[in-house]
Amino acid sequence: ALAPVYRDTSGRDGFISLEVSPYLANDTQGTIDEARRLWAAVDRPNLMIKVPATSAGIPAIHALIAEGMSVNVTLLFAVPRYEAVAQSYIAGLQDYAAKGGDVSKVASVASFFVSRIDNVIDRELQARIDAGGPAGTIQPLLGQAAIANAKVAYQSFRRIFAGEAWAALAARGAQVQRLLWASTSVKNPAYPDTLYVERLIGRDTVNTMPPATMDAFRDHGTVVHDAVEHEVEAAHAALTAIEEQGISLASVTQDLVEDGVRQFAEAFDKLLGAVAAKREALVGVNPARIEAPEAIARAVDEAAAGWRDDGTIRRLWAGDARVWSGADEADWLGWLGIVEQEHAHVGTLVRFANAIREAGFTHVALLGMGGSSLGPEVLATSFGHRPGWPRFHMLDSTDPAQLRALEAKLDLAKTMFIVSSKSGSTLEPNIMLAHFRARMIETVGEAGWARHFTAVTDPGSSLEQVAKQARFGHLFHGVKSIGGRYSVLSKFGLVPAAAMGIDVS
Repeated sequence: ALAPVYRDTSGRDGFISLEVSPYLANDTQGTIDEARRLWAAVDRPNLMIKVPATSAGIPAIHALIAEGMSVNVTLLFAVPRYEAVAQSYIAGLQDYAAKGGDVSKVASVASFFVSRIDNVIDRELQARIDAGGPAGTIQPLLGQAAIANAKVAYQSFRRIFAGEAWAALAARGAQVQRLLWASTSVKNPAYPDTLYVERLIGRDTVNTMPPATMDAFRDHGTVVHDAVEHEVEAAHAALTAIEEQGISLASVTQDLVEDGVRQFAEAFDKLLGAVAAKREALVGVNPARIEAPEAIARAVDEAAAGWRDDGTIRRLWAGDARVWSGADEADWLGWLGIVEQEHAHVGTLVRFANAIREAGFTHVALLGMGGSSLGPEVLATSFGHRPGWPRFHMLDSTDPAQLRALEAKLDLAKTMFIVSSKSGSTLEPNIMLAHFRARMIETVGEAGWARHFTAVTDPGSSLEQVAKQARFGHLFHGVKSIGGRYSVLSKFGLVPAAAMGIDVS
């Protein structure tokens, strides 16, 4: 529906905005990568990638414009931040032109939010009046901040896009980055319902009105040409007077950016939650199936749906300790990204597995306790013995009877022991290691016993030192931020899995 508008206006209008995930608002490279993905997936000239004007967003905006993408910069509240955005647009166009790009095909708007400024500053001003402040001085400032802030931003717009740098780009057909007035519905019923429309009419501006505001303007709005350029000195004076009341515009606008990112993320949570629920209803596939009594299963489903709706899943993936107690939980969430990390080490694991098989080992015995042994036990039970690969055994007890039972199953000369301990100082694995070290020396001699041992431990542990000094056959490191019972997809689970012939890739 918008493509004809885009064609008829030679690419000035007719755009649709598609926002980069708000979860990436403070991640410059993540924003750039996601914008590239969206741009390539949509592959339409009238697409604008929406990027928030956070500190991390500014360099991303520059980079995207430099690649010829059209960008809608959102969550602008502060004039200095707007100026940085406008300069990024110009710098990006310069880079794009230097690469031979057609700058006339790139468009951008800078979405400057209006009414939210008044919401916050009016509340601060009223609090000062209620506390006995000079009402005669403060009262006239109510409802002034948002319009004044926008008018000052427009003056920056005029100055920046009247400079020599812009003139050179305009000569090549570049489009001005228009100011887009966002959040223009009036929240205070004491103010005219068309306030943020009438007072901000100006050249090269866009006003995104909600339907009620648009209807109100059609019914009784007044058009004043270039209204945004009227009373500019009064706008500066109003902002100065507000600062004199101890209200920092810089602080207010920064808080609004952070709150805006949070609101965008919460809306995104609800969107993704709705899509996930709809998909499950249509496809009938839920990858996480839990068999439990009806009441428990229902409680689990409700909790999972709640986590989607309230953003807990997002906060979990962001490493937010407040999902739990807000203490040190963030230091123990390494398991969240371990799959991606271990993909880079698949080759090492495969080489290890092939090496022990080619060396003639027919048994692999894991020596460990707790989380270090539970994961490999589940894998062995789930996948079973793989023909042509070593048979897997596990010892997680120092009970003499269990120890003797395991040893009776092994041909020690053809056994690889995997000593698994995160800290390296756990008593039980060390006892097991001492016992089988002695037995291996009896079997193959002092010179060859160490090649029958592989250590899996966290970096810097005492077990690492033992393995290096004794020259174990293999040494693998775990991740300190992963607890033992979450470690199955780290080296603590993947090393035994590879050794027993499971396809770790």
